[in-house]
Amino acid sequence: MTPFGEKVRELRKERGISQKLMAKKLAISPAYLSALEHGHRGRPSWRLIQQIISFFNIIWDEAEELENLARLSHPRTVVDTSGLSARATELVNLLNQDIRELSDEKIEKMLKIIKEEP
Repeated sequence: MTPFGEKVRELRKERGISQKLMAKKLAISPAYLSALEHGHRGRPSWRLIQQIISFFNIIWDEAEELENLARLSHPRTVVDTSGLSARATELVNLLNQDIRELSDEKIEKMLKIIKEEP
């Protein structure tokens, strides 16, 4: 699942809207919406993001949050470490190698470090 997909699913469930109805209103297939929610599709287009924002009638901070989540939601990311230190390359490769074995707790700790949260 991606952060964007998780948020869309949350918004949809909060409002009691089925995937089928939302997909119909957005003029996309229910299968595509399901794949988007589950992270089996890449980042949505800017146009689709705007349609979703409009569909849920969200504004300002919540709309900006959804746009930011979409930006961070590509399920297959390539990291170019050329020109960076050997340690940076090591970090990226270890993360790539071990990401599936990391617990949610460890992932949260790492996110806090990266985001510099207290």
